[in-house]
Amino acid sequence: MHFINSKSILSSNNGMNLYRGCTHGCIYCDSRSEKYNMNHKFEDIEVKRNSLDLLKKELLKRKPAMIGTGAMTDPYIPLEKRLKYVRNALKLVDRYGFGFTCITKSDLILRDLDLLKKINQKTKVVVQMTLTTADDDLCKIIEPNVCPTSRRVEVLKTLNEAEIPTVVWLCPILPYINDDEKNINSILDFCIESNVKGIVCFEMGLTLRKGNREYFFHKLDEHFPGLKEKYINQYGNDYKIPSPNNESLMRIFKKRTNANNILNTPQDVFEYLYEFPQKSHQTRLI
Repeated sequence: MHFINSKSILSSNNGMNLYRGCTHGCIYCDSRSEKYNMNHKFEDIEVKRNSLDLLKKELLKRKPAMIGTGAMTDPYIPLEKRLKYVRNALKLVDRYGFGFTCITKSDLILRDLDLLKKINQKTKVVVQMTLTTADDDLCKIIEPNVCPTSRRVEVLKTLNEAEIPTVVWLCPILPYINDDEKNINSILDFCIESNVKGIVCFEMGLTLRKGNREYFFHKLDEHFPGLKEKYINQYGNDYKIPSPNNESLMRIFKKRTNANNILNTPQDVFEYLYEFPQKSHQTRLI
């Protein structure tokens, strides 16, 4: 861990990252890509020391909207348990009348259920949870340092009971690893049982760029001997790595989500995520 001072904390579309880097260890993580110009070891978390002061100033200047986090770094990394930057950011989001959405794989988010419920009563909260495999043993290989899928499903159900909407990211789906009908149907079962509002699925596959490709291939050698060569022969250095089962799996995905009234196109899900409600009892404290 190391600290820096940042010049800003909110993007033009109200996205924020309080941390940079991650210790979840997911073997496919795109945030490792050289494209993002991270000048420190990925597991050496960069903490934006002045982020909460910046957030307060920027929230005061902006029209209330949905504040999002988790696109680059899971906000609920283990370090958050001690530093509580996300929890303190939620207090500011609540105080200034904004909404909140985040992408995570961690059950640590339940620590902040009190604040999430409070914000959701005034404006809107949507928790986005990534599910890639229904098999907890496989989950421990491809996402080794975060709670397994079964626990994430428990989190989704707890949030549903608290009347907090949820969205699932069904990605990435790794060719020859988790791209089979049993896995996709099992994840969809979890989503239906948890009453999720939408599922983000761009198609069945993953993306690889310089930086994350090398790490991913190293992990394939470690856990799936011989599979790296199959990827290289089939995909070369392509950015998009589609599953050979993409068409059949997408048919299952569309059919089951349509039948259960689950939003199933990225456009529809993103429109829902960032739609900010104008509630009559909304208050804005200064």
